[in-house]
Amino acid sequence: MARITASVYTSHVPAIGAAMDLGKDHEPYWQKVFSGYEFSRQWMNENKPDVVFLVYNDHANAFSLDIIPTFAIGTAAEFPIADEGWGPRPVPKVVGHPELASHIAQSVIQDDFDLTIVNRMDVDHGLTVPLSLMCGKLDPVKDAWPCPVIPFAVNVVQYPVPSGRRCFKLGRAIRKAVESYDEDLKVQIWGTGGMSHQLQGPRAGLINAEWDNRFLDRLIKEPEELAKTPHIEYVREAGSEGIELVMWLIARGAMSDHPPRVRHRFFHVPASNTAVGHLILENT
Repeated sequence: MARITASVYTSHVPAIGAAMDLGKDHEPYWQKVFSGYEFSRQWMNENKPDVVFLVYNDHANAFSLDIIPTFAIGTAAEFPIADEGWGPRPVPKVVGHPELASHIAQSVIQDDFDLTIVNRMDVDHGLTVPLSLMCGKLDPVKDAWPCPVIPFAVNVVQYPVPSGRRCFKLGRAIRKAVESYDEDLKVQIWGTGGMSHQLQGPRAGLINAEWDNRFLDRLIKEPEELAKTPHIEYVREAGSEGIELVMWLIARGAMSDHPPRVRHRFFHVPASNTAVGHLILENT
């Protein structure tokens, strides 16, 4: 059967992608950020999955504010790179895994979670920046991402957004779905977004490093309790965009019930106007 071997958690700051694309990743400011992913790229090379299930949020590129699904799974064979206003990022197209994606959709919907099935979708920096951080800079024509990717978009843009508790339970349903797939596949699940940041209003630029690191501690050691954190705490302590961290709970919920092995942990302030957090957890 298929199995989830590890989970990866990372911020998806758009400026990180721009720094890579423009060759600025070795500049002193950005090198401090990218140094935290040197181990991760080596780990990715040594632990290449058959599929990545990547949880992220769309930034009004695949979905306008007219229609915003709470949870949307990409079931297409491939996903073009979105033009976010200055042209698509120069990265390879994303190849999907329609068979596993459709199986997960079937299983999770029958498990009472309502998913929107998306057969055509452009993917933006929320998905491509994590791939670049973990896989390095790739030529959009000559290269390919190391494995198929199933995009899983979560609404953390327009209220009401899903609770951390529901996201954690959804992760468990995804694990059940993966383990019922009748093919020997190694699957990684990635949770992206966050950490503390606010992009507008009087608190624009807010970063709460103490709260972020406590979140990382609890994500590792007591995720089910962490999932009970109310939305207002995310907004108050981590800023309006800090609510993206509920997506990390989907990935954590999909892990084994046994304590995970922490392979890598990284935290840095700032990258653009946000904190950057990163974890790699392996199932034991």
